Formats: sequence, C-alpha cells, structure tokens
Amino acid sequence: MNVVLYGATGNVGSRILKELLARGHQVKAVVRNPTKLAPAKGLSVAPGDLDNAGGIASLVKGADAVVSAYAPPATTVEELVSVTDRLIEAVRQPGVPRLLTVGGAASLEVEPGVRLLDTDSFPEAWKPIARAHAEALRKLKASDINWTCLSPAAFLEPGERTGKFRLGHEQLLANGKGESRISMEDYAIALVDEIETPKHGRQRFTVGY
Repeated sequence: MNVVLYGATGNVGSRILKELLARGHQVKAVVRNPTKLAPAKGLSVAPGDLDNAGGIASLVKGADAVVSAYAPPATTVEELVSVTDRLIEAVRQPGVPRLLTVGGAASLEVEPGVRLLDTDSFPEAWKPIARAHAEALRKLKASDINWTCLSPAAFLEPGERTGKFRLGHEQLLANGKGESRISMEDYAIALVDEIETPKHGRQRFTVGY
C-alpha cells in the first residue's frame, strides 16, 4: 500500500515507519528536515509540514492511507486541534480513502461515563495535551471522512515488539495488576494491522497489554 506518514521522526512515528517498511509498504514520510531520515527500501521523503491544508492535500494525493503521528510542541499543545482540522480537509480534497491518527489515552473511560482525564488522580500537568487529544477526536467524529484513531494505554513507552496485546474500544485497558501500558513497538503493530485489515472505520479503538 502507498502510505503517507507525518511525524516519522518522532518516538511513535519512527516505530510506525519501521513497521510499515518491514511489511513491504511504500511510505512517503513528510518531514520538515528530510536529512533526519536515512534512505531505506520503500521509503521516499518529502519536505513539508502541517501548516496548510492545501499543501498537505498536494502531498497526500493518490495515497491509500494517511497516518498522522504528529506531536504538538509542549508549549502549544492546542495546535493538535488545528492540525486535525487541516488533515481532515486535506484528505477530503483529493479523496484519500483513510486517515489514521495517533490518539491519546485520557479520553478513554475507566468506568462507564468517567474518562481517565476526569479522575482525581490524573496529573494536572498532563491535562492540556489530554484535552487537546479529546478535542481532536471530537473533530474527527464530526467529520465526513473515513478516519480511525488509535488510543494507546495510559503509558506508551519504548520497549519490546512482542505482538502480544489486546484491543478495545472506549474503555482503558489494564492488566490484572491495574497497570495500563503498551510499548511503542506493539502500538505500531496494532496501527499497521488496522491499515492492512481495516476494522475500525470512523471509530476510535485502543491497544494495551
């Protein structure tokens, strides 16, 4: 498949890129600084950003799927919302079949009607980015495009590629000890699985151990 990937040099995006290439997909990585990515079979690199819907549309035209692993600057996390608006418009213009985004965990429910974000134990410092992810998801749900958002477990960290994990929908996944975790490597597997075998069109789903 022909996949356009934004955020390919980031922590999660670089794992997604590796997984896509390992499975033989053709990937166009759109990055501000192309020199940050080493040449690889199946990889093309295009200079670009997420500042303009028209510019994005010209780069994603003809793709089978667009993946956004964009992470906003820590000082302006609200940019995630405007970037989501531009991505929605950009895939709509040329009729790209799918947009997949890396979501947040905090809008997942820990019990019916109660989001992780709304619990007393949720760290205050994480609330701005959590709210931005929740609003970006709302934008996707309100759109008319074919989107999928993959929310990780509460802790998304570098780790092993095990291929052993669980999928869920709107509820936070945790193990028997109450730990909610997923490695970035296994997160990438779940996302690329969804690209190859779509099961969550116009839905958010989640992955965890």
